Amino acid sequence: MAVALPVACGAPDGAAKHGASDAGATASDAGGAAPWPVQEFPAVPAPIDNPTTDEKIALGRMLFYDPVASVDRQLACGTCHSEFWGMADALPVSVGNGGGLVAGPGRQGPRTTRRNAPTLWNAAFRSHLFWDGRGASLEDQVHFPFDAPEELSRPLADVVAEIRAIPAYASAFASAFPGAGDPVTEANFTRAVAAFERTMISRRGLYDAWVEGDTGAMSDSMLRGMRLFAEEGCPDCHRPPLFSSDRFEDRHVPPVPGVDDAGRFEVTGDPADRNRFAVPTLRNLPDSGPYFHSGAVETLGEAVRHEVAESAVAAGARSLDDDEVSDLTVFLQKALFDTTNSPSRPHEVPSGLPLPIDGPGVRH
Repeated sequence: MAVALPVACGAPDGAAKHGASDAGATASDAGGAAPWPVQEFPAVPAPIDNPTTDEKIALGRMLFYDPVASVDRQLACGTCHSEFWGMADALPVSVGNGGGLVAGPGRQGPRTTRRNAPTLWNAAFRSHLFWDGRGASLEDQVHFPFDAPEELSRPLADVVAEIRAIPAYASAFASAFPGAGDPVTEANFTRAVAAFERTMISRRGLYDAWVEGDTGAMSDSMLRGMRLFAEEGCPDCHRPPLFSSDRFEDRHVPPVPGVDDAGRFEVTGDPADRNRFAVPTLRNLPDSGPYFHSGAVETLGEAVRHEVAESAVAAGARSLDDDEVSDLTVFLQKALFDTTNSPSRPHEVPSGLPLPIDGPGVRH
């Protein structure tokens, strides 16, 4: 997933302090208090009409990894949002149907998307999904890949009709949606997938342990990076504790060659939104490169340098030397990393189709 660091967007949101009356009072004393008000990590939200249950999660997990959803019967949601690649795919832009079963950085094929695959880590907390914000909820965003000719490219109604005839799916839908006259519906398909995606929560990094009082959780380099993060204005858009927001910003990132992409403007029609893209979470960044909406930057260090330079121009932040850039990168790379809630890929799916195969790649 792409990273877009600081821009002067306004003060961080106010919220209840993490068990204290003073800002940062519960943060570790190591290196001083946190440089922003310490807030409780929010509870995972769920719509009133789609409360999360174990049965829905189990069903959504199968649907997420089952290539039955795609026109070529080889592409699944888990192809472009793999637990092996930061709930993304390690490609600058995703390769859609026609690319076979191989996923990850070795994937090739005749059809590509316009943008980098956004990570699903902590997507449960977003009010708008996709780089342009066209998805109004996790349930809503499930529909879009079915309609995209370069992605699943198969009517969701056809997928539902097929899985209705598979006994294991019929039973799983009945368990997930008890009391429904016909539980195997398009709406319930999207609800189950969304329920599964809401389990992809990253909240137990070294930063979180430090905030909760573990004085040795973060190294001196991470502590320096945290303070530089605050000094550069990064929390204005990447607001702790989620280190994200629902803002859309233009960070002057090179576009995908040959692709005309106006970002949020394509959804709102507001000229002020031209070339603005969603501000992503900074959690679990090491696994979700290449970075930015176009996948234009290969490494996290390069992404940080781009954003530091951008902020120096746009927001009047000072330039950082190489050591400071390194400290800031270490904070993002290590202090905000937690994959304990990474999904477990099933060994088989009810359709009987082979699952995507994640190919080799090199991490930077």
